[in-house]
Amino acid sequence: MILFHVPGFRGNQTSLNPVGPGAEHIEFEFALIFWITVIVYCIVLIALVVYVVRRRHSLNIMPEPIRTTPESDRRARHAVGAAMVVTVLLVFTMLIGSFVSGHALGKMNRQSAYTIDVYGHQWWWEVHYPNDEPDKTVVTANEIHVPMGVPLRIHGTSRDVIHSFWAPNVQGKRDLMPGYDTDVMMQIDQPGRWRGQCAEYCGEQHAHMSFYMVAEPAQQFQQWLAQQAAASVSPSSPQVTRGQQVFLSHACVMCHTIRGTPAGSRVGPDLTHLASRSTIAAGVLPNTIGNLGGWILNAQSIKPGCRMPPNHMTGTELQDLLAYLETLK
Repeated sequence: MILFHVPGFRGNQTSLNPVGPGAEHIEFEFALIFWITVIVYCIVLIALVVYVVRRRHSLNIMPEPIRTTPESDRRARHAVGAAMVVTVLLVFTMLIGSFVSGHALGKMNRQSAYTIDVYGHQWWWEVHYPNDEPDKTVVTANEIHVPMGVPLRIHGTSRDVIHSFWAPNVQGKRDLMPGYDTDVMMQIDQPGRWRGQCAEYCGEQHAHMSFYMVAEPAQQFQQWLAQQAAASVSPSSPQVTRGQQVFLSHACVMCHTIRGTPAGSRVGPDLTHLASRSTIAAGVLPNTIGNLGGWILNAQSIKPGCRMPPNHMTGTELQDLLAYLETLK
């Protein structure tokens, strides 16, 4: 299917480096249309250059009235007819390619698949892994771990305005609308981290609403899932204990959940396993202790308009809080 793929191209967040069957079908159709239009453009440009070169000595001469003959009329009719036939054939080629790609994508919808629920917020992604046992339901944010080679159904909706879920290496985009549920099928056949983005303008921080799809072998994915289903670990040192009390006594507890503690709000991301994520603020910053401290104190200076308010605390309180958050792996 990837007949037109550029060898050696390894870009992330691009449809030119497909890592699953859905993206391969889309890239095939894109490449088919692209190369047909490029070839037609080059032929027209070459014909124009040849004509200009042949007529270059008469460009400054007043043109004479066009005189036609039966022979010239016949050649002109044949040329126009041939151009029409070629145009129709090329259009039908693109049409058939589009039909084949659409049919292949449609067949994916009939597959049994592993379902992941994704909810778009201004401006972050909430991710649920449903489980028949509610206490084992995994809730995370901005990182979607998936098993390689397994059909996936991303069941999505929006909690506020229209968002669009788009991981171009994996599949085409799908709009998420408040009040409506939508499904998109996908599959990732290569290990790695594939960046995605909200592709529908959704407000001031639309450009800073990204996510990562992390594809890993099935056994590794199951280990990650089991680790994420566990509650947070209990504090193991006086500083970490103090940090937990800072979290529970400040505004943090009003917006976030940490399973295994009294914190159970759903306004912001679930932080039960915050330290296991590679980024914070929906991909804006690497998840380092320094970035996390700056985000806690004044997220508005990093991502203006987000719902994370400034938090006023002493330096000692911040250090204790960070020590606690670092244990949430």
